[in-house]
Amino acid sequence: METGYEPLNVLKPIGPDIWIVDGPAIRFYGMPFSTRMTVVRLQNGDLWLHSPTVFDESLAAALRAMGQVSHLIAPNWIHYAYVAEWKEAFPEALTYAAPGVAKRAKSRGVQISFDHELRAAQAEEAWQGEIEQMVVQGSRIHHEAVFFHTRSRTLVLTDLIENFEAQNIPWWMRLFAKPAHILAPDGQMPRDMRMTFRGRYNRLRKAVETMIGWAPERIIIAHGRWFDSGAVAELRRAFRFVLK
Repeated sequence: METGYEPLNVLKPIGPDIWIVDGPAIRFYGMPFSTRMTVVRLQNGDLWLHSPTVFDESLAAALRAMGQVSHLIAPNWIHYAYVAEWKEAFPEALTYAAPGVAKRAKSRGVQISFDHELRAAQAEEAWQGEIEQMVVQGSRIHHEAVFFHTRSRTLVLTDLIENFEAQNIPWWMRLFAKPAHILAPDGQMPRDMRMTFRGRYNRLRKAVETMIGWAPERIIIAHGRWFDSGAVAELRRAFRFVLK
């Protein structure tokens, strides 16, 4: 199944020491979702993999040539499915999960243990000074860890913004995507996720203001077209429902 972001399973540089990998589409609620991993090379040469896509041996070989895969990140309760595959290939890597991920994986029978739960408001020691970190608060369900790679001025999100391009999804999904607020060029937080923050928008607003304060230049997201420029304006656009 083509995603519109081919070639898949290859490293695509987007800034100093940061790459994206567009992976195969998956089915979520019966709909085809494109997938995307972010790779950062830390100053010591270790590789940091955010939201790993399906394991691919040729991709793994390319990563081995770049450095040591040391950190595997499951940033929210949905994006953990392929961490176990990468852990098997790189047993020396440490695994990190956002709050609620380990419980979700166990309930789904996924055989994986996580070495660390991601801190809510402080970066892990392994990447302090290079990647800022925060777990967005306020949702009753969705606890997503967001990251900011300071050297490349890149904000790394997962599902807080989804931005599906019409030409890359079937016609029947377009009918759903627009009212769900996830159709490009105006992709936002999905409607169902937004509802889980009701009554706690002040906490979401604080998180968005922190992201804006980081002054990113670009935003990577897991599903759909990412934003290679104008990141602060895109944050204000996507979260206007909570910033106004």
